Amino acid sequence: MGSERQERMKALGARLRGLRADAGLTGAVLAQRAGVGQPTVSKVENGRMVPSADVLGRLLGALDLDESAAREVRDLLAAVEDAPDNVEASDGNALAGSVLDEAVRSARLVRSFQCIVLPAMLQTAEYARHVFESASNSPPEAVGRAVAARVERQSVLYQPGRESVFVLTEAVLRTWPGDPALMLAQFDRLLAVDSLSTARLGVIPWRRAVPVMPRHGFTLCDQQAVVVETFRGERVVDDPVEVAAYEETFSRFEEAALFGIELREHLIRVMHEFRALAGFTTR
Repeated sequence: MGSERQERMKALGARLRGLRADAGLTGAVLAQRAGVGQPTVSKVENGRMVPSADVLGRLLGALDLDESAAREVRDLLAAVEDAPDNVEASDGNALAGSVLDEAVRSARLVRSFQCIVLPAMLQTAEYARHVFESASNSPPEAVGRAVAARVERQSVLYQPGRESVFVLTEAVLRTWPGDPALMLAQFDRLLAVDSLSTARLGVIPWRRAVPVMPRHGFTLCDQQAVVVETFRGERVVDDPVEVAAYEETFSRFEEAALFGIELREHLIRVMHEFRALAGFTTR
């Protein structure tokens, strides 16, 4: 296994390569449009070179990405820059989320239910920073590493052959850190994830009764384990009977949730409320 920094470089490269493929461009055409050398594009996409902010900006401009997608790629670059150069540099602190990281990376099917905080795989870097800062008195550098790890973990959302399903209560959308502008960026992120072919996002609105009173959030990794995040760290449950119980509970939450067009309309309605809180004019 390579260093943490190398793994994040590969994630950044894979995302850029996927975006280029989606745009129907060859590496040579992208390089020409961006005004960079073709070897640069090749090295970045293969995780052998960290692009400067300027080079990344040129590539994003040439791909003609919307702001949400461009922000995701910039977050991946930030994750690379914040990563320690070797595996041993990680301090093993629970903030790093190492248990859930490994469980999610190895799973082909990830199902996450949350009732207060957004699932880790959906958080923007700024939202994640608030989550970590509020949960611990760790030094800023430890929080920075934890945020970077969280952003890097999200690369699995884009990998073919994987499926991710997220179910949230509406309380998650309305429990917010920082300021309303932070949440506007977060809603952009949710809408972008909902458009992926590899992910499904659902919300249980307040107008519907929950089928089970939620006690905590949890993440199912395949049919083998469930990870529960707490204030003190992470707990992994791999007993087949307990995992099956969590699967049944998740299915009940999933049946109560809005998906597709209804979900997007609901997100946009709540987003307009945050725009009003932030002092923006809604349209």
